[in-house]
Amino acid sequence: MIYGKLPLTHKFGFIHQFTFSMPSLSDQLKSLGVQVGAKDLKPPPATNPYSIERVLNGRILSTSLGDTYVVESRYPLDYTQGTSLLWTDQPLNLLASWAQDERINDLAPQAFAFLDTETTGLSGGTGTYAFLIGVGRIQSGEFYLTQFFMRDPVYEPGQLAALEEFIAPCSALVTFNGKSFDMPLLHTRYLSHGWTPPFSDQAHIDLLHLARRLWRDRLPSRTLPNLELQILGTTRTEEDVPGWMIPQIFFDYLRSGDARPLKSIFYHNAMDVLSLAALLSHIINMLAEPLNGQVEHSLDIIAMAKLFEEQGFTDLAIQLYLQGIDIGLPEEAAINTMLRLATIHKRQENFAKAIPLWEQAAKQQQLHAHVELAKYYEHRAQNFQQAIFWTESALSVVNDPNFPKHEKPFWKSELEHRLKRLHRKHHG
Repeated sequence: MIYGKLPLTHKFGFIHQFTFSMPSLSDQLKSLGVQVGAKDLKPPPATNPYSIERVLNGRILSTSLGDTYVVESRYPLDYTQGTSLLWTDQPLNLLASWAQDERINDLAPQAFAFLDTETTGLSGGTGTYAFLIGVGRIQSGEFYLTQFFMRDPVYEPGQLAALEEFIAPCSALVTFNGKSFDMPLLHTRYLSHGWTPPFSDQAHIDLLHLARRLWRDRLPSRTLPNLELQILGTTRTEEDVPGWMIPQIFFDYLRSGDARPLKSIFYHNAMDVLSLAALLSHIINMLAEPLNGQVEHSLDIIAMAKLFEEQGFTDLAIQLYLQGIDIGLPEEAAINTMLRLATIHKRQENFAKAIPLWEQAAKQQQLHAHVELAKYYEHRAQNFQQAIFWTESALSVVNDPNFPKHEKPFWKSELEHRLKRLHRKHHG
């Protein structure tokens, strides 16, 4: 039993903290009168008028390790989730570069598996089960979504075996916070049965990390439902259920055998998987043709520019920085963009373009710009009078009452030392 204040890491990438008593899955099962791990553990009776077989249109899938219940849906490849298709034919080179896995660049659409889990707890660990695992992949010209449901813990071996068989043709996983949540949990479940997890050789694209890179400056929340709304332009129906309610709904099902409330969980999981595919398609299109004008928000353009710059596509990054500035940016973002552009020009020794940007930033009391101008005039132009001017100007920024107090001693000492050296050079 776990008591007190417990931090919970939700799979969508945000932190909740509650004060409550949270029984483990074993405790929950024992309270239902079942013996955890026993061979004679029985599922809810099939005669129940609201059994899973009667509530959801699925089938029992037999494996060599037992049965699992699967619900299958198929979508044409021209199906749109909001404004985005489930797949795009654009090249994957930048995605591969960002993921640091060049295998992605050569993958066919059929190689990708889009995976999301619904679990008995939000903190993971050996006592947490993935009772519903949704996986989508492209097969025979359609997007084939299969949801593997663990009707009871005794059926977990069959569920995991069926999942392994389904993803066997795929060589890349796409998840949302899967590197921190879904995949460690599934690894634990396979290992608990003494099996080797089937994911170790697959490339992995975690869209939470990429979404943070692209929309951190514009969107306060980068949860998958919020990205659906803000980026894909779609909303979920009232059939959806909040993620924090999902574990309890499953426990209630184990107790009663009434599968009707599970319909909302299956809907929630299906939307997650479809949105994974649509969001990846949207991002690939953004990065494949960044200058075509489809990305309208200036902060999104700057975010793309940073990504291209870090991946070594400097000329393209410069064009995007300039495009973002032309459209218009919030003051702080505009200043930071000018400084980033100036730094690129400095690396390229193109000071004719760097200096005007530093001068613009200096007007906004940016210390970095004053220092860079002082360095340029001292070391490059050998114009000590101008170097003294910019150093004294930098000191005035440091002496401003609004300058951060913890940085003031360092910069004051640094600039005063520079000023003494410049005066000696100027009068020497």
